Amino acid sequence: MSDSEQYDDDHDGIEDLGPLDDTAGVRIPVGPSGDASSTEALPYGGDDDEVRRVEAALYARIGEQAPEHRLTATRRAVELLGDPHLAYPVIHVTGTNGKTSTARMTESIVRAHGLRTGLMTSPHLVSIRERIVIDGEPIAADRFVENWDDITPILEMTDKELSDKGEQPLTFFEALTVLALACFAEAPVDVAVIEVGMGGEWDSTNVVQSQVQVITPVAIDHAKQLGSTVAEIARTKSGIIKPSSSVVSSAQTPEALAELQRAAELTESTLAVEGTGFSVLSDTPAVGGQLVTVQGIAGRYDDLFVPLFGQHQAHNAAVAIAAVESFLGRGSQALDEDVLSEGLANATSPGRLQPIAQEPTVVVDAAHNPHGARALAEALPVAFPSEHVVGVVGILGDKDARGFVRALKDVVQTFVVTQPPGDRALDADAFARVVVAEVGEDRVVVEPSLEQALQEARDLADEADAEDALVLVAGSIVMVGKVMDLVHGEGLRPGGGAAA
Repeated sequence: MSDSEQYDDDHDGIEDLGPLDDTAGVRIPVGPSGDASSTEALPYGGDDDEVRRVEAALYARIGEQAPEHRLTATRRAVELLGDPHLAYPVIHVTGTNGKTSTARMTESIVRAHGLRTGLMTSPHLVSIRERIVIDGEPIAADRFVENWDDITPILEMTDKELSDKGEQPLTFFEALTVLALACFAEAPVDVAVIEVGMGGEWDSTNVVQSQVQVITPVAIDHAKQLGSTVAEIARTKSGIIKPSSSVVSSAQTPEALAELQRAAELTESTLAVEGTGFSVLSDTPAVGGQLVTVQGIAGRYDDLFVPLFGQHQAHNAAVAIAAVESFLGRGSQALDEDVLSEGLANATSPGRLQPIAQEPTVVVDAAHNPHGARALAEALPVAFPSEHVVGVVGILGDKDARGFVRALKDVVQTFVVTQPPGDRALDADAFARVVVAEVGEDRVVVEPSLEQALQEARDLADEADAEDALVLVAGSIVMVGKVMDLVHGEGLRPGGGAAA
């Protein structure tokens, strides 16, 4: 929800625009009732004042949209902490789209094998604690705060050393990375699955000494930071590959694959690529997700239930399986199929093609660039067949707005154009001009207020001459999180599907 829109995943990327108001809790319940009226009724409570204190301290630092191209600062901080990141093995995940979903499935499979896991992903939808997960649950509020207070003197010492050398103090993401690594050591965890923030080579998470590196599909995004070609971006992302390690990659373009092969050869690492080293043999839509058959690196696994929608999630599942095979047996031993089935069946990826309300159905998706939007356009008609889709769309100013709209224009009949929270959002009127140029004025409604845009979309879906009309929300991860928060706050009954 892995490069988030600072950074971006996993169709999952980092798009941190600042904290959202979270008084209702973190996970949005999906199921027959979904009528929790207090934080206590949710899987874990809402964020208290102490959590917000920590969040405010993090956001007071240089934001995620301006990462420093360095590892020295994070290395110094963890060195002063006694190198907590060396206390556990790591599976490190990068890519342009699919990072978060792949990381979450990988963690769930590893946990099903009886190992205590840590998971770091970006961005968060509602609570910052979603970014640091211990044994399948976002870190408890008290542990989050206590760990922060424990490392604060070290962060301040590092800041002073950096300032004395004329360098910027630790950024938001650098400080958050140090916090996550310390939390995992304190838990303690047996293994950590860590999603890169942006790129790879100079990303602060790259201080880890990972045993397995995972690269999801590489495409052009964050060109200002990563480069204007797929080859340049792949080169930066391949920087996470460590000597004599196991590398697992999604299917890639020839340019990206060449960079990964070069990096694997230089580090004397093994490289398993989807399509040759492992593959999806079949995927069939099913109630609440899909049945997937995968030929892994070491074994074949038939009819696995994946509780996530979209063919891209079947491929993400295959990559996760290959990653766990590489971690547990260096790719030489097949996984126990019952354990694997349990791990995949319990996997979640909030905000990814997820239904959150009904009458009319409201589906949210974290797609925020053309590559993610194309995956969404392919998956939506299969997962949620509809004769009339009303899209609530908003996007950040540094994204390819035209490419995003082009990818969706054949599956969305009416576009309600709005703008995400935060200063980086593209103005609704400016975005509307792009949408009108692509689909025509008669298919576009402009509503800058996100809350009003959601209501307008619901009204349009209700009025549409189609019994199965639905509302799709996409374009910004933070916007998706805010809509999930709005729907939950209204006390609406979420629809079925993968749990949040």
